[in-house]
Amino acid sequence: MATETGTAQEVVHQAAALADHLPMLVVLVPFVAAPLVVVLGSRGLAWWLAFVASVVSTVIAAALLARVFDGSVISYAIGGWAPPLGIEYRIDAANAFVLLLVAGISTVILPYAKVSVAAEVPKKNHTLFYAAYLLCFTGLLGVTATGDAFNVFVFLEISSLSTYVLVAQGSYRDKRAFTAAYDYLIMGTIGATFFVIGIGFLYMATGTLNMADIADRIAEQGSNRTVRAAFAFIVVGMGLKAAVYPLHLWLPGAYTRAPSAITAFLAGTATKVAIYVLLRFFFSVFQPGFTFTVNTLEIIVIPLAILAMFAASFIAIFQNDFKRMLAYSSIAQIGYILLGVGLLTATGLTAGIAHLFNHGITKATLFMGVGAIVLRVGGSWYDRIDGLGRTMPWTSAAIVLGGLSLIGVPGTAGFISKWLLVQAALEKGWWPIALLVVASSLLAVVYVWRVVEALYLRVPQGRAAEATDPPLMMLIPLGLAALACIWFGFDTRVTIGASQMAAEGLLAGSAGMLDSVGASSALPLGAGH
Repeated sequence: MATETGTAQEVVHQAAALADHLPMLVVLVPFVAAPLVVVLGSRGLAWWLAFVASVVSTVIAAALLARVFDGSVISYAIGGWAPPLGIEYRIDAANAFVLLLVAGISTVILPYAKVSVAAEVPKKNHTLFYAAYLLCFTGLLGVTATGDAFNVFVFLEISSLSTYVLVAQGSYRDKRAFTAAYDYLIMGTIGATFFVIGIGFLYMATGTLNMADIADRIAEQGSNRTVRAAFAFIVVGMGLKAAVYPLHLWLPGAYTRAPSAITAFLAGTATKVAIYVLLRFFFSVFQPGFTFTVNTLEIIVIPLAILAMFAASFIAIFQNDFKRMLAYSSIAQIGYILLGVGLLTATGLTAGIAHLFNHGITKATLFMGVGAIVLRVGGSWYDRIDGLGRTMPWTSAAIVLGGLSLIGVPGTAGFISKWLLVQAALEKGWWPIALLVVASSLLAVVYVWRVVEALYLRVPQGRAAEATDPPLMMLIPLGLAALACIWFGFDTRVTIGASQMAAEGLLAGSAGMLDSVGASSALPLGAGH
């Protein structure tokens, strides 16, 4: 009996010790799986390893969000080197929420990708394809989890380099994918260069790379030209990565030419992670009280965000390719997120973070729907989707639900965040901004209606007349994503709760980060109890 009790206590002790390492494991699991895929060299095992790694990371991300949902912070020192000397992983409500978004979308998309990738990428490339996918996934998780500024750049490059390869895999269906990948590479490299120059300036001014420590030292010495230069380089660099208007020129080509599964994954995660990095530097590093931050948000970011909401939506209306239309729509939706951030209020920032999540699941739904169409009719041009509402009813229904969320129709996830955005504008007395949010959403009605009209009000011709819904392996993830667009339109406990907590933490600046140290901390790697 005593032996059984001892064994149970040992299991509990080991589980508690493992839980301490969750901030590292969420990144480490897919990172280890990537080379394992290559070493094993099996196409069948490649997908399974990617899927299992993604599921494990999703479970860990959910556990991390549950642990910081009360506003606490998890500080994890790698290699036993305490911050700021060593690299620190720091988890709070803001990045735990983004971690869950990235891992969750990956887990939903991978079953879908098993069929989609088999149809769009040659079998000989599947092993390396999933290895590159896992590296991209690892990079996005690492960028989000780390509390070290240079580590952000390292993980950013891991995700970016693998993304260029993944986009180029679309060349087997469309040779223009090579050009799209090259454009993305050039623009992404410029963005990364600007970002690392900014990090260099910060190190020059503060002598540290730990983001919480940088914030503390900036607050002590005040603003100077080196710090301002760092701020400018970081904002431009991450603006390129996030496709902030007018730094978006790489995005339409990359989203249109990449394999369908990759487009769905990138649209739901990559730009969202880049926006998270901007948020972290805007509020946690440079802090809300940094005059240069306030001026940049109010004088530059808000006008560009409003311009993106209208210009990109207007361009989307005149696109003849469904994927390209959704790509320009993404640029417009990034404008909504940045508008909420630029309001510099708790409600505005909550709206921006909530829309970051809601747009992620919405755009993943729509691009998966387009991928199903590509599988059946060979393309996403409007003349090929005519009448598919009759021949592919489930796929078309999911696309319509995603489109309603994109517009912001009540009862969908998109409505919740847009309504919060309107409330935030009215709270500041900026009623013209509230009207512009509503007006720009009406443009989304126009291009979404074009899709609905093609799907349901036209007669199917050619391959569309013989098309059927995709296999269940694609249809079930698509259906789950579409239902999520509705679910989070009614149950907002997770989305709004996490967004509010994240907004409060970010608006507290470095003080909130430093005050929370010790509220929830993990042991350094390899340390014992």
